[in-house]
Amino acid sequence: MLSDYAPLIIYTLIVVGFVAGAISLSFVLGPSKPYRSKLLPYESGIVPTSPARQRMSVRFYLTAMLFIIFDVEAVFFYPWAVILHQLRWYGVIEMFVFIGILLVALAHIWRKGGFEWE
Repeated sequence: MLSDYAPLIIYTLIVVGFVAGAISLSFVLGPSKPYRSKLLPYESGIVPTSPARQRMSVRFYLTAMLFIIFDVEAVFFYPWAVILHQLRWYGVIEMFVFIGILLVALAHIWRKGGFEWE
């Protein structure tokens, strides 16, 4: 049984060896002359005037999480639409329940002021 995996193990070892060798060679042969302007963050040719580490508002993270939550739910609509004909009314009812739960969550977030940017 182990002989079935021998080509995969050999391939994995070759890939890991190649990656380790490439990283080692670039570290050894590559130029390393760091200086102040080279170590500065580069933003489209604009010289930074403030430090790169800034505190972000919690609202930014909440908005990002809300976007992810309501974007990921869209992923569930595609397989549902593909097999809707097979699911018949049961699938339609279940999707309306799912959409209803999402609408309740959206209404709650809206009421709590989750979309306010002040």
